[in-house]
Amino acid sequence: MDKHLTFIAVIHIVFGIMGFIFGLGLFFLITGGGLLSREPIAIFVTSAVGSALAIFLTVLSVPGIIAGIGLLKRKSWARIFMLIISVLDLMNIPFGTVLGVYTIWALMQDESVVLCSA
Repeated sequence: MDKHLTFIAVIHIVFGIMGFIFGLGLFFLITGGGLLSREPIAIFVTSAVGSALAIFLTVLSVPGIIAGIGLLKRKSWARIFMLIISVLDLMNIPFGTVLGVYTIWALMQDESVVLCSA
């Protein structure tokens, strides 16, 4: 079960980092498009939309990174936090659903409870 927990932690960290990078990329792409137009209204709108998307994706990505790091260190709070994130992941079809089911299965095992309570 130790390998399952490590795998789950790493996958959540990687997905969190990917979401963070994707958010920054969208910010620069959308804001840059507005800057290229050199229209004040377009710059304002694209800056607002790019910033909102970047903040939204960052807010969604950071908890997975934090919970993944905590799970790597086998913290007891990380198991509960990761279960909450996994339930929310179930709505992200198809990859989040698979990851959420696998994570819930692994974290609900008795051995996982023992590993994370030390």
